[in-house]
Amino acid sequence: MNMLTNDHILYHGAVIKVSQPLTHVGRSDLDFGPGFYVTNDREQAVKWAFTKAGRRPGSDAVLNIYKFEVDRFITDDRYRIKVFPEYNVEWLDFIAQSRKNCRPWEGYDWIEGGIADDRVISTVDAYIDGYMSASQAMDRLVNEQLRHQVCILNQEIIDNYMVFDHSETL
Repeated sequence: MNMLTNDHILYHGAVIKVSQPLTHVGRSDLDFGPGFYVTNDREQAVKWAFTKAGRRPGSDAVLNIYKFEVDRFITDDRYRIKVFPEYNVEWLDFIAQSRKNCRPWEGYDWIEGGIADDRVISTVDAYIDGYMSASQAMDRLVNEQLRHQVCILNQEIIDNYMVFDHSETL
């Protein structure tokens, strides 16, 4: 699951070409906070691009593709990295705190893990609202396939290790 051991290509689904990503323009109530979100899962990024385009009539779905210099990044110890390799209680609590805008992402430069998407959000919401315990939530999430995402919160990582390759209008 960890991007750092996978492909060196990252994807970002959007409605525009994003050749110069910025970390400071994201919403704070997202899974891993305000940052620039990418994935190593092309299918996931394409799906998100179409979702975004569907919310904005007349917009195109655009897949942005970046090369990421993993080998250089993993040897740089300046960054604080958090990886959730699976859906677990720690991930669930992190997402809950993010959705409550409690800022659990503060101090991190890179957060990687599963997406709280439409397959798992009802479970996450039930946990947040107190209708389900962490144990009950995990019983429901244990069989869900993790959908990969990375939130880059430090602009230096983008500037130093990520290079825009091209975009595709879908």
